[in-house]
Amino acid sequence: MYPFVLGVHNIFRWVVLIAGILAVGRALMGWFGKKEWTKQDRLFGVVFTSSVDIQLLFGILLYFVLSPITKGAISDFGSAMGISGIRFFAIEHVFYMVLALIFAHLGSTLPKKVDDSLSKHKRAAIWFSLALLIILVGIPWWLSLIH
Repeated sequence: MYPFVLGVHNIFRWVVLIAGILAVGRALMGWFGKKEWTKQDRLFGVVFTSSVDIQLLFGILLYFVLSPITKGAISDFGSAMGISGIRFFAIEHVFYMVLALIFAHLGSTLPKKVDDSLSKHKRAAIWFSLALLIILVGIPWWLSLIH
């Protein structure tokens, strides 16, 4: 079960990244192009935020139930913090991704609180960009170098 869920989690990151790039691009084009806020703008944000939410569910399942890495880290947290690879998955990856989740939700929610389109696009662009940047930082790209 662990290899399957980990594989889905790894593949689904591309859905998150593509949705994030599209949401950021759409918001930036709206902001700098001074375009009207449309239902499609909202939809791009909802798809991005929803994909991050789904990815979080896979991550929670891995972290608390399936992953031997985090099970070991939780059982001996002090020792785990001395090993950079284990520390990354036990603390850093989780921190980055929860922060990205918060930023994505802010990008989806804060545009609702203003009336003008320019402000909606600006808020979406800023928060979605921050979420995407944090996701890029928090993905363990170095694993592809090892395998």
